[in-house]
Amino acid sequence: MDMKLDVLVFAAHPDDAELGAAGTIIKLTQAGKKVGIVDLTQGELGSRGTPELRLAEAAEAGRLMGISARENLGFRDGFFVDDEAHRRAVIRMVRRYRPELIIANAPSDRHPDHGRGSHVVREAAFLSGLRKIETEWEGQPQAAWRPKNIFYYIQDRYLTPSFIVDITPHWAQKRAAIAAFGSQFFVPGQSQPDGPATHISSENFWHFLEARARTLGHVIGVPFAEGFVSDIPLEVHSPLDLVRADQDGLTV
Repeated sequence: MDMKLDVLVFAAHPDDAELGAAGTIIKLTQAGKKVGIVDLTQGELGSRGTPELRLAEAAEAGRLMGISARENLGFRDGFFVDDEAHRRAVIRMVRRYRPELIIANAPSDRHPDHGRGSHVVREAAFLSGLRKIETEWEGQPQAAWRPKNIFYYIQDRYLTPSFIVDITPHWAQKRAAIAAFGSQFFVPGQSQPDGPATHISSENFWHFLEARARTLGHVIGVPFAEGFVSDIPLEVHSPLDLVRADQDGLTV
């Protein structure tokens, strides 16, 4: 049965959503919003772990974040392309969950899957609103649906954010969601699984994640934050919507 979601997060690999947006996802779910994640691949080219293990880890991370649904489209890790078949697969997800907002991979990043996945999702999100593109789910025709906005989380390479979300109350929970992927990341206090050392498997990678969150937090005067990029200027109802209080209680 289809489920109406407030936000649908797309990720090229299991763990991308956690690394880039887990704090925001948790903030949304704890506010009563329905959030789902669609992983494009199973991360089968990863140097550590197996597709089966990463699916189990993704399920546990989703539970920790309180999401309402998680799907995996089974695209080929490293080799999926931006073509009609892949766009249609994403369109079916968009029409199934009818999100008001989509959050996707960084438009450009160290791993080529991130930028390519971001582009597939962006194009599919628009095409999903065209009635003459016909899709089905479980044998039933799907109605056209286009989300109101699409934003992109920041990953390995720093991108200047269009807006920043305070995740300070949820920082520990974000760490726990990332640590659910024990096959991929160094987890303090746990023995490390067999496998070669990678860019993300060292303790230093945790320091990088914290430094990134603290850097973004510093911009808005909080300890930890996540940044997001928009293709277009963001609408506000009033300039006063952008007024906040700093840590001394003064408006800035």
